[in-house]
Amino acid sequence: MADSSKSDEAAGAGEAGKPGYGGHSIRVLEGIEAVRLRPGMYIGDTTTRGLHHLVYEVVDNSIDEAMAGYCRNVHVTLHPDGSASVVDDGRGIPVDVHPDSGVSALEVVLTKVHAGGKFDHDTYKVSGGLHGVGVTVVNALSEWLDAEVRREGQVWRQEYERGIPKGPVAPQGPAKTTGTTIRFLPDAQIFPKIEFDYDILERRLRELAFLNKGVRIRLTDERTEEPKSEEFYSSEGLSEFVAYLNRAQSAIQSPAVFGGRDDERNVEVEVAMQYNDSISEMVVSYCNNINTIEGGTHLTGFRAALTRTLNQYAKAAGPSKGKDVAISGEDFKEGLTAIVSVRVPDPQFEGQTKTKLGNGEVEGIVARVVNEKLAEYLETNPAAAKNIVKKAQLAAEAREAARKARELVRNRKGVLSGGGLPGKLMDCTTRDQEASELFLVEGDSAGGTAEGGRDRLYQAILPLRGKILNVERARLDRVLNNEEVRNIITAVGNGIGEEEDPGRRRYGKVVMMSDADVDGSHIRTLLMTFFYRQMPRLVAEGHLYVAQPPLYMITSKKERRYVQTEEAMSAILMDTGLAGAELVPAGDGDGDGYAADGDGQAADGDGHAGGGNGDGRPRAEAPGAIRGEKLKALLEVMAGVESGLRAFGRRNRPVRDFLAYARESDDPKVDGLLPQFLIEDRGAEVPCWTESECDAYRHEHGVDFLSDSDFEPAADGAGADGAGGDGRRKVRRVELHEIKALNKHLARLRDEFGLRADVLLPHEVTGDEPPPRFDLRRDGEATRLLDLRGLLPTVRKIGEKGMKITRFKGLGEMDAEQLWETTMDPSRRTLLQVKLDDAAAANDLFTTLMGDDVEPRREFIEKHALEVKNLDV
Repeated sequence: MADSSKSDEAAGAGEAGKPGYGGHSIRVLEGIEAVRLRPGMYIGDTTTRGLHHLVYEVVDNSIDEAMAGYCRNVHVTLHPDGSASVVDDGRGIPVDVHPDSGVSALEVVLTKVHAGGKFDHDTYKVSGGLHGVGVTVVNALSEWLDAEVRREGQVWRQEYERGIPKGPVAPQGPAKTTGTTIRFLPDAQIFPKIEFDYDILERRLRELAFLNKGVRIRLTDERTEEPKSEEFYSSEGLSEFVAYLNRAQSAIQSPAVFGGRDDERNVEVEVAMQYNDSISEMVVSYCNNINTIEGGTHLTGFRAALTRTLNQYAKAAGPSKGKDVAISGEDFKEGLTAIVSVRVPDPQFEGQTKTKLGNGEVEGIVARVVNEKLAEYLETNPAAAKNIVKKAQLAAEAREAARKARELVRNRKGVLSGGGLPGKLMDCTTRDQEASELFLVEGDSAGGTAEGGRDRLYQAILPLRGKILNVERARLDRVLNNEEVRNIITAVGNGIGEEEDPGRRRYGKVVMMSDADVDGSHIRTLLMTFFYRQMPRLVAEGHLYVAQPPLYMITSKKERRYVQTEEAMSAILMDTGLAGAELVPAGDGDGDGYAADGDGQAADGDGHAGGGNGDGRPRAEAPGAIRGEKLKALLEVMAGVESGLRAFGRRNRPVRDFLAYARESDDPKVDGLLPQFLIEDRGAEVPCWTESECDAYRHEHGVDFLSDSDFEPAADGAGADGAGGDGRRKVRRVELHEIKALNKHLARLRDEFGLRADVLLPHEVTGDEPPPRFDLRRDGEATRLLDLRGLLPTVRKIGEKGMKITRFKGLGEMDAEQLWETTMDPSRRTLLQVKLDDAAAANDLFTTLMGDDVEPRREFIEKHALEVKNLDV
């Protein structure tokens, strides 16, 4: 028998000086730590999709309360400091002590993975999921989170930092209503970008309102100069939802809504469907309000029952007069818009983000409901049934016409045969499918430039003349008769529609390359519409890309470089402006009479502008000078300060007056920092820096705080400073959430640079111009800064000196070498991959922009007109 101790020792031995693989190598991650280390396991990814998933998780908790019958109002707010809050009027998360953990149930819910009230069916019959990780994950991935619960006549509150509670759950005063408020700031250490997109949240909240009729959901954006707010409410539910999705189409029947329930398994089914005169199909599925974008058993059951029932009805009705083309199941898909929503007590989702339903029993339940109810609808609505069959008959005729068009094209060795490549195609020489690339280039001129700049081994060029056919409402026979579309189909080689075959695809990447102007955007939209409709597998499998030509070219000292984004341009100007610069307090000299003259130019002791001492010797270091990496760090701090002050500025309070609150203290937690709370009491404004200070004021003055909740009325009808029924005065406490981030930067300003908040404002003087607080010196020149807030724009302005900045508007402004360097060279280019994360949203956008109905398109343009950047007039 082998010596196990020796074998273990051998297994644990590693390279010299390095520990081997043994028990010490195994890490046990629990709770918050595990979520922060592997966020993708819980929210899918840390991109924009994962960021918005945080809001969805909190909102879903409120909707679960609504499905249980306890919540009627939900309010989502995007705040100027970058945080988001979700307020509901449900029962409120329990705050009593949890029997197993010994702490508040609220803290358990917010800190323990797989802790929640959805693991049995006593509290919630159905819910968005049974993982118990939702709000815990939000807490773990947030820089800070504040939870307020209104329950059992009391307001309770707890604060967290990166998932760790700052203190226990504490009472704040009486509450007249119930509910929960969760406000959080996503952690920039986790997410590359922490800016919420209003439109993304708008789509999700609107569909939740449709899916949960009678629940009022409001979305408010306080980040804009004029805050905007929308309310989503549906009294009819799915019938209004399907009508909304069809708003840019012409419907041929009123929405058909039907549902049913399986009492044995407690599964509820609701379906809404409506046909329109378009040629596209859109079927959207949900389980417990979760959009199952990959479908699942409920969608399979619906499709099977729909085809079976409509086929039976059409056969019973007999063929239309003079029509000899038989209707197939596929023909009933054309023009169909449908929503399938199920509520399942124990849903089995594939993955934490719940994109596909796997419950096998649901398929049969949905199929049975659709078979029975759709048959009843057809029998009781003969006019609608006749229109549906007539629509399918037209689809069958179009299918036959498309078949003949395909045969004609094949006989010409054209689009679908794989031969007869278009004459304009400048093909590559490799036959390696995955390595090759096809560039669809706007215009023959840009196509010629791309031809001169490409790598002929693996890059092919297909110039497109003008705008291609809008395929949104064009049947296949007309699509195949359009020369530009035929050229694209032939070049890509994998076929279209039902005949799309990825195995025949000729290129690994299909890249749309157009100008960065209005026409270029239109062409990209037409191309994406074409690929979305006719080559969905190409898009779904990630082979479609958008080229990103640079926005700028910088020329200086015979060198040139290209810049892709506004952010990168700003970073370059900042780095250039910082090179050799130093910041000194105004009046600090070096013994040689260095001072700023009236024009802001540095003068030496002899009155000459320069960087030395008049005799060629380098200048001595100025006392208190900040330079190099430290000056760069100061710029980062000031960028954060500016962001915080902009957020605070939306409160319409004088910044100078508020900065005066920054007090000196022996406590580093508040020294030089701004108050996070303002108590409004009898016309006076009392600043408080911490929760404990607020509590002390409340007890000392015998007052209670009014809740900030949207659904919390003043107690017993009392307004601010009024008295409630218990005799205690009610005063309002305003929490300044944006001050949290601002104080973080002020603390760095204090600790790393020895500067306090007063340097953010000019000196207060009467009459004359205030004296400068700082001088920014560079290359023998000095620029006066009245306050530290002038540092960022001054550095940027200095960085622009000596640079020629060219902004590109089109591909034609670049020569072949420039196009290769910036847009086609794999080692330097930027390509954006086109994804279909939300098929319903994509379909809705294409329909709105490309459909025949003008009104939805006009509304879209009016809504987004002010968001347009780089508009060419």
